[in-house]
Amino acid sequence: MARYRTSVRTPWPPTKAFAYMSDLSKFSEWDPGIKESRLVSGSPGAVGSTYDLTLGGIRDTVMRYEIADTDGRSTVEAHSTTSMLTSVDRVSIAPDVDGSLVTYDADVRLRGIFGLANPIFGLLFRRIGDRAADGLRDRAGTLVEPPAEGR
Repeated sequence: MARYRTSVRTPWPPTKAFAYMSDLSKFSEWDPGIKESRLVSGSPGAVGSTYDLTLGGIRDTVMRYEIADTDGRSTVEAHSTTSMLTSVDRVSIAPDVDGSLVTYDADVRLRGIFGLANPIFGLLFRRIGDRAADGLRDRAGTLVEPPAEGR
C-alpha cells in the first residue's frame, strides 16, 4: 500500500475550495503527473460522476475515477480500479482563519502479483505525491505539514 496525505491552506472560502477540489476535471491543473482530466458522466463532484484521468509516464495510462461519496460541502471520495491497482482519493475542506484548509489523502494499492511491489511503490508514490502537493500549493495556497500518520 502507498499512502500520501498533505494539507494546503488557501485563501479561498470553503465553498470555492470544495467546488474546485471535488471536480476531478481540475486535477490536471495542479497535479503534474496528470496530463489530462475530464468529466465523462454526471455532474462535477456528484456521487456517481465519472472522470478519466490520463497519467503521464513512459506510456500514458487512463484511470477511470468515480465519485463514491460526498457530503456536498466539505468531503469527497473518489475510487479507481484497474487491473494493476486500486486508488482511493479523499479530499476534505475545513474552514481556516483566512480561508480554508484543504487535505488531500490518496491510498493506492497494487493488485495481484503487482502487490508484491507495494513497499517499493510506496517510496515512488511519495515522490509523485510531493510533486502534486507542490502543484496544489502553487495553485491554491500554502503548504501545511501533514499529520504525523500522513505520509
